[in-house]
Amino acid sequence: MPYKDPEKKKEYDREYRLKNIEKIKEYEREYRKTPSGKKSNAIRKWRHRGIIFYDYDLLYDIYTHTTHCDECECLLNQCDRSRKCVDHDHSITDDENVRNILCLSCNVERG
Repeated sequence: MPYKDPEKKKEYDREYRLKNIEKIKEYEREYRKTPSGKKSNAIRKWRHRGIIFYDYDLLYDIYTHTTHCDECECLLNQCDRSRKCVDHDHSITDDENVRNILCLSCNVERG
């Protein structure tokens, strides 16, 4: 239903969310399991953590296709100390700051 008044639209959306909160949460849980949901979630987390890159789609492709740590060459997996991490320079906040794809151990060691 189109609204001419933006305030009425906001109110309608708010009421819909309140009435359908469980339905929305279930949809979001299911979406996060899809490939596009995983990608969207990863990029959202990177941005929240301050990772800056000129093309997040490219970074995600690099991230998903990297199989070994750029520092110690260990095999990367999704658990324990060899979990994949996007290493970035925290002091750079206005330009690209991604350095490598590392295992958790090397990322913590690098600081």
